[in-house]
Amino acid sequence: MGTASSLVSPGEVIEDGYGGEGGEACEIPVEVKPKARLLRSSFRRGPRVIGASFKSTGSVDLEYAAEYEKLRKEYEIFRVSKNNEISSMQKKEAKLDEENKRLRAELQALQKTYQKILREKESALEAKYQAMERAATFEHDRDKVKRQFKIFRETKEKEIQDLLRAKRDLEAKLQQLQVYDPNDPDSDDNQTTVTAAGTQCEYWSGGVLGSEPSMGSMMQLQQTFRGPELAHSLIDVEGPFANVSRDDWDAAVASLLQVSPHVPQALWSNTVRCYLISTQDTKAELDIFIKKHSLVLRQMCEDLGHFYLNVFFPEESAASCTIERKLEIERSSVCVLLLKSTVTSSVLEDCEEAFVKNPDGHPLVLYLRTEEDHSLTAPIRQLLERVNAADKAAKIKVVDHSGSAEEGAKLISSQLEKVIKQELLGVEGADVDSKDPVIEEGHEEDSGDVLWDLHDEQEQIESYQHACGSTTSHLGLQKYIDRLNDMIAAPPPTPPLLVSGGPGSGKSLLLAKWIELQQKQSPNTLFLYHFVGHPFSTSSEPVLIIKRLTVKLLQHFWSISGLSMEPSKILEEFPRWLERLSARHQGNIIIIIDSIDQIQQAERHMKWLIDPLPVNVRVVVSVNVETCPQAWRLWPTLHLDPLSPREVRSVVSAECQEMDLKLTKDQEKKLERHCRSASTCNALYVTLLAKMITSGRSCWSLEKSLEQYLQCQDTMSLYRLALKIMLSSLSTDREQHIMREMLCLVFASHNGVSESEVLDLFPELELPLLSSLLYRLNKLCIVTLRCGLIRFQHLQAWEAVKVEFLVGGSSSTTYREKLIHFFNKQLSQDRVTWRVADELPWLLQQQEDRTKLQLSLLNLFVSQNLYKRGHFSELLAYWQYVGKDKSSMATEYFDSLKRYEKSCESEDSMTKLANLYETLGRFLKDLGLPSQAVAPLQRSLEIRETALDPDHPSVARSLHQLAGVYVQWKKYGNAEQLYKQALEISENAFGAEHASVARELESLTMLYQKQNKYEQAEKLRKRSVKIRQKTARQKGHMYGFTLLRRRALQLEELTLEKDSADCAKTLNELGVLYYLQNNLDAAKMFLTRSLEMRQRVLGPDHSDCAQSLNNLAALHIERREYETAEEMYERALDIRKKALSPDHPSLAYTLKHLAMLYKRRGKLEKAVPLYELSLEIREKSFGPKHPSVATALVNLAVIYCQLKKHSDALPLYERALKVYEDSLGRSHPRVGETLKNLAVLSYEEGDFERAAELYKRAMEIKEAEPSLVCGNAPSRHSSSGDTFSLRGPAPLPLPPR
Repeated sequence: MGTASSLVSPGEVIEDGYGGEGGEACEIPVEVKPKARLLRSSFRRGPRVIGASFKSTGSVDLEYAAEYEKLRKEYEIFRVSKNNEISSMQKKEAKLDEENKRLRAELQALQKTYQKILREKESALEAKYQAMERAATFEHDRDKVKRQFKIFRETKEKEIQDLLRAKRDLEAKLQQLQVYDPNDPDSDDNQTTVTAAGTQCEYWSGGVLGSEPSMGSMMQLQQTFRGPELAHSLIDVEGPFANVSRDDWDAAVASLLQVSPHVPQALWSNTVRCYLISTQDTKAELDIFIKKHSLVLRQMCEDLGHFYLNVFFPEESAASCTIERKLEIERSSVCVLLLKSTVTSSVLEDCEEAFVKNPDGHPLVLYLRTEEDHSLTAPIRQLLERVNAADKAAKIKVVDHSGSAEEGAKLISSQLEKVIKQELLGVEGADVDSKDPVIEEGHEEDSGDVLWDLHDEQEQIESYQHACGSTTSHLGLQKYIDRLNDMIAAPPPTPPLLVSGGPGSGKSLLLAKWIELQQKQSPNTLFLYHFVGHPFSTSSEPVLIIKRLTVKLLQHFWSISGLSMEPSKILEEFPRWLERLSARHQGNIIIIIDSIDQIQQAERHMKWLIDPLPVNVRVVVSVNVETCPQAWRLWPTLHLDPLSPREVRSVVSAECQEMDLKLTKDQEKKLERHCRSASTCNALYVTLLAKMITSGRSCWSLEKSLEQYLQCQDTMSLYRLALKIMLSSLSTDREQHIMREMLCLVFASHNGVSESEVLDLFPELELPLLSSLLYRLNKLCIVTLRCGLIRFQHLQAWEAVKVEFLVGGSSSTTYREKLIHFFNKQLSQDRVTWRVADELPWLLQQQEDRTKLQLSLLNLFVSQNLYKRGHFSELLAYWQYVGKDKSSMATEYFDSLKRYEKSCESEDSMTKLANLYETLGRFLKDLGLPSQAVAPLQRSLEIRETALDPDHPSVARSLHQLAGVYVQWKKYGNAEQLYKQALEISENAFGAEHASVARELESLTMLYQKQNKYEQAEKLRKRSVKIRQKTARQKGHMYGFTLLRRRALQLEELTLEKDSADCAKTLNELGVLYYLQNNLDAAKMFLTRSLEMRQRVLGPDHSDCAQSLNNLAALHIERREYETAEEMYERALDIRKKALSPDHPSLAYTLKHLAMLYKRRGKLEKAVPLYELSLEIREKSFGPKHPSVATALVNLAVIYCQLKKHSDALPLYERALKVYEDSLGRSHPRVGETLKNLAVLSYEEGDFERAAELYKRAMEIKEAEPSLVCGNAPSRHSSSGDTFSLRGPAPLPLPPR
């Protein structure tokens, strides 16, 4: 049937489709009417006309009769035809009625069928949901049973190992009673394992926590290092610092490095603190810089997620702030000295502290305002001479200027900008004025698809460092540390360990100190810690806590792909990640969560604590004894008791001694008598009391002050008294008002308030007063700085401010309104920093203002900031509070984006629009709405391709995200194509070894695994791991070397003991550490000492001596001293041949390197027997048909070819080719390499036809290799880089002159 447009209208010309002439369409009549005319006059009735003749009348009648007859006949014909038509229509009607009845019956039948199918569908769906619930329950039960079985199995394995150890001890004792046989090969098994501390460990070796592998892990080790083929790195056989090898750098650093995002170490508490030292002569430059140019620097730092603060003490207040000035110089990120002609005493003091005593502590900028003749006054010249003498490394940036003050301020600003970018934040080369402010793209790339908040991480690091820096020697924590060690060393299965105590009893200090000690004693143990702040802060949100722990676990294993963003899945999947990764970790994993009872709904969100833990995992949590959930009270508990009188006296006397204050005997006795109740002898109360005694800020005498202090019977009342004393010590009402208002604002905020925000909120406040206030409040344990934010040190201080200044919290609404107004003001200026996104929605939620909360969430940059920093669960909670579901939330965002798009005209705004569309697409994908996520992601891709360039890295990001949606839809072909496009763009833009390339490779790896393409997935996974490791190695220049140096210093302390095998081992490890730091002279010294000590203690033929010789040989190769290296390798080989089994990895390690050295030096005849021995070892270890045997055959054949022994090489090549084809397949790259070598051999023998055939086949295999993998893909059975080409030996580099 045609459409309505195919009908032909009358008058249109119809074309003949079969070649005939066209005709005109005619209108066909529907009904034929009678043609006879009916004369009306013939039927006209009326009186006859008088005067008419009869004849005429008769003739007329006859005519009428004829006409009538004719009409009657026509009428009859017409009536009959119409009757026929009526009858036919009636028949049709009857037929249609029957058809209608039939159709109605069919419709009713179909409706019944539909209802039946609908019911079946509903029942099927219900059955499906029930089955899914049963499957989920079954899987959970199965996982639980598997974990229980694993723990049971490993527990039994531990018992078996203990029995075997006891058996060996008994055998050793029996052998001591019998004749000792020095040639007994099993004599080493009879030695008792002794830890570094000198005590035998039953379950966890290496001090307290160096894990002894279970039988399962021992089997894996034996399989992994079964022969020389897989023994190219001995790091997992002999430890991370046992052998000198550049290839092991990454794993060595990783063994020390607790993996976390890089936090700039030059910044104190996430703040760029610019300390300005100026005189009256340069006041003009200083004022212009502060009022005009520093605002630009502040905006740059805030856009990068950091605070910026100018620190300047005017001359009139400098003398009274000596302590504060010194403290600020220590904290400063950069110091700027402005000089002209005069120098004051405060300037000299600051210069002495910043430029002379510690010139390498932070970057220094010297601005020198000179006259036109460049003459200097005597005081300025003397000061510059001292500064130059201290600046031995010439690191001071000098700005010499003789122009106007405006130009001078501009020069200072440009120099500071360079320092901040290059030395402090490390963003030089990146686009600081990014199209996507607030978020650094590099962080997202480093973490793949996992969104990470550096501020949360830095807060945790600072909390840990603050606790470690506290003086705890007087609190008597050592006894608790020893008990905690004993509890951790208990045999599995071990439930979480509970550290309980009252508020302020020292739980956080204990855990921090214990972590610090354990990291020194057990560097191979992975510690994951989290310190929870007050209950309303970000640090107490359970989803963010578990996500942070999971990401740190995944980062430790060089992969963070596959982590869900959905809050419920994050909580559900954490125990599975923990079990999976703990099985791969050689050491132990210890998770520490401090103040876990402060977590919101802790018992519901921390269900994984109840399940059995893996054998090498321990969990330690601290709780307040009053708020501990009932179900947790059954766990093994370490309870912190109140301080004893001796400990109280020790804490107070230490604080008094530090402040040079002496208490009388009566005062000491009063303190001892007072601190006897449970509330007055906890650690926080005693510490606060001691600090109040020594603060000296009270207007009363010491005796009267002590009486006032001792009237406080608990920590809360003591804090309230401290606040009152602090207020009374301030000189003016304005200062008191500022202190009260500042503490109330900190109380009302979500995570605290920064110093720069306080200065903005109180324009009349000057920095010297703020610095003095914060110093004194910190001294009294009231506030501290975390991640640049002023926060309360303890929950009791928070409660004291609530009671003292906020009438129990009832007036906190007023202060929240002030903060809302402040952050709304920033929104109106189109600036959304991470602080606005963190505080404003939370404050509006606390005020229960749903309308304004929704408006703030619909500010696209606020939502983007929250989402990109990983606060996905927080964003969802806000929307749920507003009352929106997922679909309506998506609709609101779409509408808001459409409105914003109408205002976008410039390239900058279009780039921001593309970022917003991408964020919305990712957000919807994580919400589980992939169908709605496609449109914004495609729109983002279109904008970037149009506004930027089709090959721009941002286009690769859009392709990557779009591919992720197709993976959710299981459209793997489309996803693979997009991932490959993104990979190609990233390689072209960044190079083949960038983190973006690793991210695409990991995504393709997961995609291939979903499609069961495991071989392709394994190739890409190996390549991505290498890139990740290399990236970490590059970052190691920032903090990896610091860890190596720290470990080296720890080990140097252990080498001062007398000669022993342990001391020699430590010296060897020190040598390797210094080698990894490129300090070859120190490495040689320690390695030589290790060798000499081992020869004295163990004898010259011990296998440990071979290890030292091997390391020294590698060191000499690094220094191009090949003859010495060859001699040491030969000595090491002789020792290991005698001491070790023929297939030991260490023997293969020495064989390989000595053979490579022979080959490198052109001593091919000496290399031949080593390669023959290597072939023999591999045949014994793996059998004659293993790929590693083929590799040894090829290596030997290459040597024969270089010696022109072609007849000996040919059968080796042919045998290797057959082994490769049988084991790896005819199209494997190793087959192609062997074919190519055979082709060269045939060519040299003159068999050109065979050479051409072999070479053609080799090229076909090479062209068939996947294009994504760089270079030849190594076999999964053999190592890469172990097969030589047929080229001659590489020429030796010239020795250094």
